[in-house]
Amino acid sequence: MINIIQVGLGPLGQKAVRFALERGTIRIVGAVDPAPDKAGQDLGVVCGLKPLGLIVQANLAAACRGKKPTVAVLTTVSSLKRLETQVVELAKAGLRIVSTCEELAFPWKTQPQIAKRLDAICKQHGVACVGTGVNPGYLMDFLPCILTSVCQRVERISIFRIQDASPRRIPFQQKIGAGLTRAQFQAKVRAGTLRHVGLTESMHMIAHHMGWKLTRVMESLRPVIAKREILSGYKPIQRGQASGVEQIGRATVKGREVLKLHFRAAVGESESFDRVEIVGEPSFTTMIPGGTNGDIATCAITINAIRSIVKAAPGLRTMIDLPPVGFTAAF
Repeated sequence: MINIIQVGLGPLGQKAVRFALERGTIRIVGAVDPAPDKAGQDLGVVCGLKPLGLIVQANLAAACRGKKPTVAVLTTVSSLKRLETQVVELAKAGLRIVSTCEELAFPWKTQPQIAKRLDAICKQHGVACVGTGVNPGYLMDFLPCILTSVCQRVERISIFRIQDASPRRIPFQQKIGAGLTRAQFQAKVRAGTLRHVGLTESMHMIAHHMGWKLTRVMESLRPVIAKREILSGYKPIQRGQASGVEQIGRATVKGREVLKLHFRAAVGESESFDRVEIVGEPSFTTMIPGGTNGDIATCAITINAIRSIVKAAPGLRTMIDLPPVGFTAAF
């Protein structure tokens, strides 16, 4: 059994708790969320389960008191700047960290100073920390890297994640702008509050693994506009409103494009799929028809990474650095 502390009990945190309880290889010994509707409540009740006899605490010290946790599952924010103090507190408590923060997946190029500080504090306290999830953390970075294992030469990688966001959690649908007018969508883009987070981090993770020295990294973003009324999401979407977002990342080496990442998530999208195209020796395409449910996959890979983070060397790690991550359960 691995003892864990769950930090953050939003929709992802609650699902992660349910997944952890099903495994039989993980024991939740504490939970932290300062929100007034969660702190002081039974963890099971907060997560829509029967009472577990474990009270959610407003701070880490209270949650750890009298307990011996080994790993913290951190499901709080997407911003690395906002996450930094949380990671520092957990590292100082001697906890290994698995986080769903998208910007933590590979921050060495996008936010190098924070990355250096987090790496140093984790090494100082002898713990490992990793950012993971379905994307970034797996589909558009880790998986393509692993697929190149059979290649003698790789010239270009193109990755497509096209998904119907209808079954996704409400915060995700809101994050991609579903139901906004064009003006509202653009205002949020200008404010930096509307985008899929992690596309650039994924490109840098792949390039680092491949040994490519990128000379240019670009990312574009536009709304997906509904051509009809859509009722399958968390709110009705009228014709002409945004139903989601489309982002395309491109990276070049000395003027030659080596990476293209195409992300499109919209409520009512007609077809969902994940596809990786590798051009090289050999060239091949790998396809996941129907795509991968992001909420399930993010929580699953987070729980699956617990066993690997315990074995990882201290410091700030990426999914490529960890011992192999996979499903494990008690039978």
